[in-house]
Amino acid sequence: MLRPIVRFGRPDLSAPATPVADVTDEVRALVADMVDTMYAAPGIGLAAPQVGVPLRVCVIDLSVGRRGGELLTLINPEFVERSGMQLEEEGCLSVPGFTATVARPARVVVRALDTTGAERVIEGTGLLARALQHELDHLDGRLFLDRLRGLKRDLIARKIRKLQRQGKW
Repeated sequence: MLRPIVRFGRPDLSAPATPVADVTDEVRALVADMVDTMYAAPGIGLAAPQVGVPLRVCVIDLSVGRRGGELLTLINPEFVERSGMQLEEEGCLSVPGFTATVARPARVVVRALDTTGAERVIEGTGLLARALQHELDHLDGRLFLDRLRGLKRDLIARKIRKLQRQGKW
């Protein structure tokens, strides 16, 4: 089932998500809905708060569903390691139509549960490292805009406020 994606400006995107107590059928159904929603958007990652659910759950697929076996489901993810730095253009399904260059780690290691409740350790570099950091930021109540400073952030915020006033956001 497709779920509506929450857009920038909603307070629930700024609140830290709650850890999942047990990986239940309800959590697995949420994951399935998130995967469908992410692919339909289309996007390479989606966190539960982006669909209005304040749980520490996210999904990532760099192939956007084009190649099997690349979908990552992360329940209660946490960083084990972060190193290096990369500067690349980044966007977000909750901030459609806007991108900015964001500094992210070049390499990350994340520990999380999968949909069976088994612990997994994922190492990512490049785009995967960026996607992991981006989605875990959502779980901590942060958007890529929160990592911007100065004029670029102000410019995007002003454009979004204008779209809100016009009823187009």
